[in-house]
Amino acid sequence: MLHALTVALSVAALALAAWCGFAAYRDQPTKDWHFIGMAVVTVLALAQLVVGIVRLARGEKADEGTAIFLAYLIGAFCAVPAAGFMSLAERTRWGSATVAAGAVVLAVLEVRLFDIWER
Repeated sequence: MLHALTVALSVAALALAAWCGFAAYRDQPTKDWHFIGMAVVTVLALAQLVVGIVRLARGEKADEGTAIFLAYLIGAFCAVPAAGFMSLAERTRWGSATVAAGAVVLAVLEVRLFDIWER
């Protein structure tokens, strides 16, 4: 995997978590600008998904297996969009808290992806 992309995605996810967590603390639902932040994080996750699949297609192998790597890669891609859709159903502070939790989950998945791929 590209270490710079993994670090950038982790930092962006934690920034999104802090931003939405602060909105939840202030009793605010997710707003349009939160969804823009989610889109940025999702585009980074999509880039990581493409890079991971290309590296697997070139014959490189993850240390802990291809199936586990792909499962974490797809899960990382889906974490923030799933939280964003759930926040649309809950238009209170808990919607913002849901996105914050999803972004933290993404950051943890990034650490695990790094461990799975590292040689």
